[in-house]
Amino acid sequence: MEPIEMAEKILSSRKYRNLNIPPETVVDLISRALDHGLKPDKAVDDAREKLHNIVAPYLGDPDYADAMQELSQISVFPNNRDLKEFSLKMLQSHASTKERIPVMDEFYSRLFEVTGNPSSLLDLACAMQPFAHPWMRLPTDCDYYAYDLHKPRVDLINLFFQSAGVKGRAYYGDILLQPPQFKADMAFFFKEAHRFDQRQKGCNRNFWLALDVRWLVVSLPAANLTGRFDLADRQRRLVTGTLDGLDWPVTEILTGNELVFCIRKHND
Repeated sequence: MEPIEMAEKILSSRKYRNLNIPPETVVDLISRALDHGLKPDKAVDDAREKLHNIVAPYLGDPDYADAMQELSQISVFPNNRDLKEFSLKMLQSHASTKERIPVMDEFYSRLFEVTGNPSSLLDLACAMQPFAHPWMRLPTDCDYYAYDLHKPRVDLINLFFQSAGVKGRAYYGDILLQPPQFKADMAFFFKEAHRFDQRQKGCNRNFWLALDVRWLVVSLPAANLTGRFDLADRQRRLVTGTLDGLDWPVTEILTGNELVFCIRKHND
């Protein structure tokens, strides 16, 4: 059986068939497992385990159909209060953005104190992060490009951008296999580098090198979701190991349960 046939078996399962995960993601997982000497059935098991970590259903999701219907009825948000009310509901639906809500104003102000306000932004493996746009205080003409491999999420973000008057677009695809080609002032890569490393050990370096941005802002959890285990030293080792030998200055910020590494890639 070829990797594409093995991938279709996973993608047609009840767990994934409505998420429209890019087939190339699963083919890549299976192919790498086979290349490491796993037999086909073990390669499928390995791919399932890694895909579960990539999609991360345990972090939560809104009801996308209901959210799309609500946005369709709104069309254009009449005021900032309604915009923030809807956005908060979306942010609360996902554990990664939910835990940032109490420090959200501080989070973005401290970040942009280091980097300055971008005129163009890539939000990589974005999850529900674009719904924090009302708190970012970005310039109104800032180009905002979001990327995710969860198709219902991408569709919702694009409709949200239209309703909120955001100058931007969300793209569907696997950014590890096809890094964004846009040149931008800044890229957000929030709470994802450790999961990239679990998917493919050491892959962050080539991925970060491929990004044509002045600032790469990487965040990682300083503790696990329960707060019981301190992860800060492990996360610092991941970042410093990825940047080994690269002359990219780093400014570290700790806000809430999040370590933020503001990495200056280019001076131009």
